[in-house]
Amino acid sequence: MPAAAKTAAPAAKAPADKKEKKLPAVPESKLKATKVKTIARPGSLHRRRHLAAVKLVRQRQNLLRAAKYAKKYLRMDRDVVEKARAAKKAGNIYIPAEPKVAFVMRIRGINKVAPKVRKVLQLFRLRQINNATFIKLNKATKNMLRIAEPYITYGYPTLKSVRHLIYKRGFVKHRHSRIPITDNFVIERKLRGGYKMQCVEDLVYQIYTAGPLFRKANNFLWPFKLNTPTGGWRKKNNHYVEGGDFGNREDKINELIQRMI
Repeated sequence: MPAAAKTAAPAAKAPADKKEKKLPAVPESKLKATKVKTIARPGSLHRRRHLAAVKLVRQRQNLLRAAKYAKKYLRMDRDVVEKARAAKKAGNIYIPAEPKVAFVMRIRGINKVAPKVRKVLQLFRLRQINNATFIKLNKATKNMLRIAEPYITYGYPTLKSVRHLIYKRGFVKHRHSRIPITDNFVIERKLRGGYKMQCVEDLVYQIYTAGPLFRKANNFLWPFKLNTPTGGWRKKNNHYVEGGDFGNREDKINELIQRMI
């Protein structure tokens, strides 16, 4: 028999080139979330830079606000002078507008206080001697001042007095605590979101001019706790016009404020 023909082994096929595997694409939402977490991390460099940039912007805004308010105060004073000159030139008498804000201070204790007087002092937030607060003057508050007059003294503060009180003796409410005004952030964290108030000058402006946010600004401030005036009181049982202490002092309250800060 013929020798079996050797069958040639089929040539092995060259292995096909493996295609490089592509890495899965990261979703855009995942990248944004990672970026936000990196910025929000308390000790991260991004977080510190972000806070520093925000703080710088706030400082510039506060300076611009203070400059704007200073111009408004000058314009208000100039208007009064110009109206007085125009009235004098025309042979008339210029009578300034009635004050809109009063600074009320408690000077007597709790002995023999009538219930109605005690309620008025409670509404004014004057619970202790030498406590003081700002009051917006209207018909209701004027009647309340008459009721509690033997226990309080009040008058019309100037811009200088309002500034000194808030800067030197200002405390605010935060989580039922009495917090000193050490920087503008104390005000910003509470009032910037809903009321667009972010610095001390905003508080001064709203209180001095009895602005639309006077009630919110005044309630945000803790009642002032002042010292006994330098030189002491004269006579608490007599009215101010009789040589005593209680009652309306008008613009003379500013001298008393400087003695008590």
